[in-house]
Amino acid sequence: MPDRSRPSVHASTGSSGPSPTPEDGDVRLADWFRAHAHRLSSLDPGRGLDDLEPLREIVGDARVVAVGEGAHFVEEFSAARRRVLRFLAERCGFTVLAFEFGFSEGFALDPWLQGEGDEGELAAVCPGSSVWLATDLLHWLRRHNRTSANPLRFAGIDLPTAGGALRPALEPVARSLREVDPEALPLLESVLEISDGFLGDAASGAAAAPAWAALGTAAQDALTAGLARLLLRVRAAEPLHVACRGRRDFDVVRRGVEAACHADHMFRAMNSLLSGRTSPMDLSVREIFMAESVRWHLERAAPHERVVVMAHNNHIQQTAVEFDGVLTALPMGQHLRLALGEDYRALALTHTDDHVPEMSVEAGGTEAGTDTDTGSGVGFTLVDTRLADPGSGSVEAALDGAGLGDAVTLTDLRRSPADAQGRPLLRRIRTQSAVQSLSVPEAFDAVLSVPTVTRDGAVPF
Repeated sequence: MPDRSRPSVHASTGSSGPSPTPEDGDVRLADWFRAHAHRLSSLDPGRGLDDLEPLREIVGDARVVAVGEGAHFVEEFSAARRRVLRFLAERCGFTVLAFEFGFSEGFALDPWLQGEGDEGELAAVCPGSSVWLATDLLHWLRRHNRTSANPLRFAGIDLPTAGGALRPALEPVARSLREVDPEALPLLESVLEISDGFLGDAASGAAAAPAWAALGTAAQDALTAGLARLLLRVRAAEPLHVACRGRRDFDVVRRGVEAACHADHMFRAMNSLLSGRTSPMDLSVREIFMAESVRWHLERAAPHERVVVMAHNNHIQQTAVEFDGVLTALPMGQHLRLALGEDYRALALTHTDDHVPEMSVEAGGTEAGTDTDTGSGVGFTLVDTRLADPGSGSVEAALDGAGLGDAVTLTDLRRSPADAQGRPLLRRIRTQSAVQSLSVPEAFDAVLSVPTVTRDGAVPF
């Protein structure tokens, strides 16, 4: 575990006696949230920003601030993120939005977000936007960039199509190879021939994994070997590539091939997950790719620039992801905390509603769910799911106990209460329709909670 020294510590209990009972702990947590949670006036991104000023102290001087969400495809989380993003841009000087979206695809999307082309061209510019990006966020960001004195560049950090395709990462590589190293094109084309043969319309790793499993072992191994050879070939041609097309083009091309290699690994990992057997280190391959992508963009930004990362809570948290005591993954946020220290902050988003739009996929992973629907294209559907009580020691129960369950709140967790042994009393938080047990104040610096969740009406499945 990395050194987790922080600018503030958990409040002392003032006692060396035994740990409080769960009931006593819940009372203390409710009292603490009642005293420390800050009510926000609205989720409307167009409203004034003064009520978000407590976020300034939480963020401090960090160059990277991650804004999560407890479930994908939720209207209220999207609205809250837009408002937080606007605050970070206008009041704190953040200049880049790094999103849980394909690294390679992000380069094509950014010019549209800067105002190029027509408003109605989003689907053509970025075909995956309706699935993996909240379209209202994108249209808002385009308007923001046109009218604000604090525009934001867009950067993708994830595998192509959430691990469901190779073409979005490799087609830009092919364009560069035609000029720099045309003899390498047959190798790339052989890789695409294999991937095109099984991926079809797959739009996520959950959809791609079963199709990958249907390949013969020879084809699976040929795909992996072809990508490894392609990466070595691209690296070997670096001096020629830089001379022909410049340093940045080479860096993007190399990263694109690395994205394809990581995606290929995740076909195998996701297939194991859907089959009920998996390794947390295999699932962490996507996490390290996202962490390295954030650092890739950060290293190429100007010294004054600051980055907002938007991804699921389970990706941004600064501690390992575990369900029922079983290690699931070492998330992006844990890697970033290790690399950046206090230059990284994580803001979780949760809710106090009694239901959630759940992704219906087989088994857990870093985002929990059940039952694959291979007909949806993404490998899952959204199902409105009733939620059990989040339990003693949870953020949500503490907010309800404090009488704040019907409010939009922002809470700095870094001074949250601990027991006599210094263990945080906050030890549970909702994630999708599940509840994750963890040290919440170690995982997240702050939490923003909304009282209701509504399925994003633009989601097509």
